[in-house]
Amino acid sequence: MSGSHNHSHSRGRITPKALSRLRFALLITAAYMVAEAVGGWLTNSLALLADAGHMLTDVGALALSLAAFSLALRPATPQKTFGYYRLEVIAALVNGIVLILLAFYIVWEAIERFRSPSEVAGVQMTLIAAGGLLVNIVAAYLLHADHQHNLNLRGAWLHVIGDMLGSIAAIAAGVLIIAFGFLWADALTSVIISGIILFNAARLVKDSADVLLESTPKHIDINELETALAEHPAVLNVHDLHVWTISSGMEALSAHVAHDRSMPETELLLEIRDTLQNRFRISHLTIQLETADHSGDKVFVCAMGMNCFESAAAADR
Repeated sequence: MSGSHNHSHSRGRITPKALSRLRFALLITAAYMVAEAVGGWLTNSLALLADAGHMLTDVGALALSLAAFSLALRPATPQKTFGYYRLEVIAALVNGIVLILLAFYIVWEAIERFRSPSEVAGVQMTLIAAGGLLVNIVAAYLLHADHQHNLNLRGAWLHVIGDMLGSIAAIAAGVLIIAFGFLWADALTSVIISGIILFNAARLVKDSADVLLESTPKHIDINELETALAEHPAVLNVHDLHVWTISSGMEALSAHVAHDRSMPETELLLEIRDTLQNRFRISHLTIQLETADHSGDKVFVCAMGMNCFESAAAADR
């Protein structure tokens, strides 16, 4: 038995509506980034300049996300059989690294500002930071609905959230400067912004690296999965089991399953497929069925909502 099929992976894919929201978030963020940079220079506020710098990385992150999504839609080729899905993960990794570098730069500038405090126009700083907060709230709202299902969107969302918290810190610094003349508050809030950025960026880099290293997805217990397969009455053992993430929301599995001859292979395979799809939400499957004497071993490939097919290579052996 042999055949061909198409894989359909919708989980983790960005929708046209989400893409439109991403474009709008990019537009408003870029517009206010310019305003905040000019305002930070005019008011001599490091917190505002740091926030504007963070908004610049927001713009870069959102633009990179849009580019990655566009490229990821390109079809697979003989050289790139999984297509360009991993570009989304690479974009998320780059976003995380840029955030970390930005955070260290802000800390360095804050240390210099602690040593030599400068006059800051507190009222203007507070008003500009409040405008930035409003823009970030809108952008975060636009990206919130889809960020949990896509690593690349999560990277862009984390940029915006970090910037939103930075705007809040800048507002607090402005109030302290206006009320008490605490010029050091500007540098202090810059350090707080950096801490927020570092925390979120480190998580993003780790999650992106895990995907690129083909680690087992965090939400899947590999031991539980192996036990679930081995508990089938016809299964003798499971080995060479691998589970990894191709891109956000797209998990894949390959395994060798040794079995007895108590039931037809096709029926066994369908039951294994149902277990993996229903319990573990894994739809991209490559299963090699083996008998005790390894005679008549067959490789099957399955996709969500479709029948399982014996691979051409196995059928020709």
